[in-house]
Amino acid sequence: MPPVTRLLLDEMLSDDIAQQLRDKGHDVLAVVANHSLVGLPDSAVLAHATSENRMVVTKNIKDFMVLDAHYRATGSPHAGLVLVSTKTFPEDRHMTGSMVRSIDKLLSQGGVNHGAVVFLQR
Repeated sequence: MPPVTRLLLDEMLSDDIAQQLRDKGHDVLAVVANHSLVGLPDSAVLAHATSENRMVVTKNIKDFMVLDAHYRATGSPHAGLVLVSTKTFPEDRHMTGSMVRSIDKLLSQGGVNHGAVVFLQR
């Protein structure tokens, strides 16, 4: 059995998404549901996720790609990133449902390799 992919949703993603994924049996937490994480810089969010062996799911592609490059340049591993393009998942009334379905599909198909950086697909 492959290892379970654990996720941390970045601050711009709702706990409703995390809850719907937990209802489907996935190990998903949201920054907005943990007051000690709200408002932290991206580097601290990635460090926290790494300490809990969680991949970060984020729409903040630019900043997290810089962090990923820094981790790789220094030989420091992180659990991985799931990047969410606003072109693929626009901010509309369908976004939550679309993201839940897509993340559920990703995780149900074996998840993502540890340390990988992937774009979430519909």
